[in-house]
Amino acid sequence: MRKKDLEKFRKFLTGERNRILQHAIRMADQNVTIDSNDVPDIVDLATSDLSLNLNVEIRERERHLLSKIDTVLAKIDDGSFGICDECGEAIGSGRLQARPVTTLCIKCKEEEEEQEKRGGARREPEDLRFPLKPIVNDN
Repeated sequence: MRKKDLEKFRKFLTGERNRILQHAIRMADQNVTIDSNDVPDIVDLATSDLSLNLNVEIRERERHLLSKIDTVLAKIDDGSFGICDECGEAIGSGRLQARPVTTLCIKCKEEEEEQEKRGGARREPEDLRFPLKPIVNDN
């Protein structure tokens, strides 16, 4: 992969990483707890509980995405970015543009999904993770 392309991915991923960290800081500053004495009725308590659960889920997805971003940034540094973790072949540029944190080529990803459908070993599916905006090619 060209150095210019690697730098574009690095810049995009670093920006996404910073955006997620800033969001996490804002969320941490908010008091995200429920005191049942402050909630007038059971419906309000249920709504507050749902809101708390959604915040926890968002934080977990963001934490997982940060881990993926850090892994990919390390791959950019060590020269293995864009290489499939399973087969060692190059990951298509279209796939990398759409999902820059991917570590599998499309063929290996499809095989993994088929295995999951058959009840085999399970990795966390990429589409359940917090989504990244695709990189727009500015050529």
